[in-house]
Amino acid sequence: MNAVWIDNESPALAPEPGRVLKIERETHKLEKRLCRQVGQAIVDFTMIEAGDRVMVCVSGGKDSYGMLDILLKLKARAPIDFELIAVNLDQKQPGFPDHILPAYLKQLGVPFHIETQDTYSIVKKVIPEGKTMCSLCSRLRRGILYRVADELKVTKIALGHHRDDMLQTFFLNMFFGGKLKGMPPKLVSDDGGHIVIRPLANVAEKDLIRWAAHRQFPIIPCTLCGSQENLQRKQIGNMLRDWEKQYPGRIESMFTALHNVVPSHLMDHSRHNFKDIKTTGVPSEDGDKGFDDESFARPSLPGLQLVSA
Repeated sequence: MNAVWIDNESPALAPEPGRVLKIERETHKLEKRLCRQVGQAIVDFTMIEAGDRVMVCVSGGKDSYGMLDILLKLKARAPIDFELIAVNLDQKQPGFPDHILPAYLKQLGVPFHIETQDTYSIVKKVIPEGKTMCSLCSRLRRGILYRVADELKVTKIALGHHRDDMLQTFFLNMFFGGKLKGMPPKLVSDDGGHIVIRPLANVAEKDLIRWAAHRQFPIIPCTLCGSQENLQRKQIGNMLRDWEKQYPGRIESMFTALHNVVPSHLMDHSRHNFKDIKTTGVPSEDGDKGFDDESFARPSLPGLQLVSA
């Protein structure tokens, strides 16, 4: 089962001269990588199971378009039967091109539902001019989508957050919330009634940008409401991009770290029983070498630097 989700389904194009063929080869490699990464997330976190009816939340941005596109490709060759239904929430923002998504989804041939709710007017009444509307807008949107999920009798809700979103959330919680907390690939919703999945958990944003350009998705701009981007998230995003430029490979290493947590080497006594630690008299590879500095393997990527304190 796992192999069908993850394996590359077709051989690579034979190398031929010419710029066009080079672009085709790179695009083919990108498609295989996206399918492999999404398939791996589905397998690792049991995101989609036989008989599932998955509500794919489509906003009109590159991430949700890419998620729907890759899920459709995987569905065509998946070892299990499941359904996809695309759902968009039209919040009646001024200038929102409400014809674009229905036309695209009809052309795609995927079942879809457009939910129309004027949350924009509600937010404008409550939030003072010049203040960000994102928080209230998000809460209203979440509640509506949960209701729609119940009405459509779906078993999973798929959101388009990618690897970079997960890393940004981790550092936001660390820097501004004092928590080691990220963005889970799968969780139970805050109302307790829905399972939310993030199939793009392993996917880099730069790959989604390239894929959107290749597929020519009809992108709907996210600035229609005039609200400002979260300043703290923007700062973290800039920090991560700077790190990636200065130290290639650091992003991959940080993302790998999210998969390799050692609670005994942190300081949360609710996660590890420090109180009852006792000597065993038996050497252990997992034991802490308390008098030595931690050693790390040399970087394998050019330009990757290890910085010591």
